[in-house]
Amino acid sequence: QVQLAESGGGLVQPGGSLRLSCAASGSIADIYAMGWYRQAPGKQRELVARITIGGSTNYADSVKDRFTISRDNAKSTVWLQMNTLAPEDTAVYYCKAQPSAFTVYGYWGQGTQVTVSS
Repeated sequence: QVQLAESGGGLVQPGGSLRLSCAASGSIADIYAMGWYRQAPGKQRELVARITIGGSTNYADSVKDRFTISRDNAKSTVWLQMNTLAPEDTAVYYCKAQPSAFTVYGYWGQGTQVTVSS
């Protein structure tokens, strides 16, 4: 079982940047995919970005060219660099570890709040 801990959230002005971190309790070297999801008040949780064990990435259309996901298996850490933040990016951001490509089952962190406001 993998335990995940997110950090790096906070309050930022529109146009600003934040870098979220997700630290895993164990190795993520064999984890098929690591992802960042977000959930805004009154909305469903949605995929923001995901990176596979092979380094392939995919992003939500709303964050393409603004957000970058990366992983360091040696450090058991995944990051989400968020640039040009907008109020609509306000949400709780969750990290997910998906061990297998054959199931969406995975482990979730507790989330970190990101608020974009002037």
